[in-house]
Amino acid sequence: MYLADSRRSPASAAAPAPGPGRSARIAPTVLALGTVSLVTDISSEMVTAVLPLYLVTALGVSLLGFGVLDGVFNGASALLRLLGGFLGDRGGGRHKAVATAGYGLSALCRPALLLVRTAPLIGLVLAVDRVGKGLRTAPRDAMISLSTTPERRGRAFGVHRAMDTVGALTGPLFAFLVLRAAPGGYHAVFTVSSYVAALGVLVLVLLVPGRSLRAAPPGPGPRPRAAGLLRLRGLRRITGCAALLGLATVSDSFVYLLLQRRLELPVGWFPLLPLGTAAVYLSLAVPLGGLADRFGRRRVFVLGHAALLTGYGLLLVRPGGGAPLAAGVLALHGLFYAATDGVLAAAAAGAVPERRRGAGLALVGTGQAAGRFVCSLAVGALWNRWGDTAALAVMSASLTAAVATAARLLPAAPPALPAEQPLEEEPA
Repeated sequence: MYLADSRRSPASAAAPAPGPGRSARIAPTVLALGTVSLVTDISSEMVTAVLPLYLVTALGVSLLGFGVLDGVFNGASALLRLLGGFLGDRGGGRHKAVATAGYGLSALCRPALLLVRTAPLIGLVLAVDRVGKGLRTAPRDAMISLSTTPERRGRAFGVHRAMDTVGALTGPLFAFLVLRAAPGGYHAVFTVSSYVAALGVLVLVLLVPGRSLRAAPPGPGPRPRAAGLLRLRGLRRITGCAALLGLATVSDSFVYLLLQRRLELPVGWFPLLPLGTAAVYLSLAVPLGGLADRFGRRRVFVLGHAALLTGYGLLLVRPGGGAPLAAGVLALHGLFYAATDGVLAAAAAGAVPERRRGAGLALVGTGQAAGRFVCSLAVGALWNRWGDTAALAVMSASLTAAVATAARLLPAAPPALPAEQPLEEEPA
């Protein structure tokens, strides 16, 4: 969401100069991390696909209670992203070690779901799982950005997100097959997910290089203060807009619950809904990342949020639309992610020096996660009080205002920050 045209971003002295036949290559680090994300996402999406129904149907959690748990699931990683980013940047770059700790912690939470039965304990397990995600996300994205030249970052993140989305497609399908074989067998889903998560950690340890291809410049580790990073004008704007938009973005779980109730979909088919989103995301992540590199990231980013608003509109005006409604909403949902997720990470990477890359990416992710945490609480409360239509209408109006504000605050092509420039020299 740092909406500069990355063609204007000068590469650091350490960046490999693209040459004939080289500029379009994807770094091995990106492919290895994509494999890790693919395997890990199979595990996590198996759980995510059944969790709403498990909580609401099997355990009888209220919609307000589900909103709280969903907020925990989406927001508990907020502050830990900062810690993961700062720890990964220290010592010239310990990104792999911190990412491994995060993936390992999340993997341990899968079998823990087999042991808990009450909403508070499930909330605790979900919080720990998000702690793991918070620790790993910024170091992982830092490794991607540091192994890629600035003019190709959008495409590199698109490739990673596409591989991640293969896992997002496969996970719900596995969950569906498990539930078909054992109706109501949520614990069977959690068991299979545990084994897959362990495989993801093993792939990370064996295949991902210990250091990025473009190592951070030598020097003392950065001080763990977000306030210093916010002195960077571009990063400050990105973070603020990410938080603002997060406040008005309805979580995936609520979108799928809305569709399930609109379509009166049988419980066993519920895990298939995320497949529609993931399929569109997979097909569009790489081309939209390339378009963002070429034509500017603000345009692609705004397009993505316009697609999301259109999906909300379909849910509001066609409550009984049947299969066409589901196809339209899921396609627009996938387009939203393809146009914003990798673009946000690629753009934020250009707004912070290399030595602070992990911490800068973490700051943006923290703002977004915190906003989505509050949004989940608000949607759950509104839904519980006035129903799903009123909740979605409020969020649609809020998102419209947030996108308009972000489009005004973020310039189309601000000058890029040179990678070797120290943080202290950047004007506020």
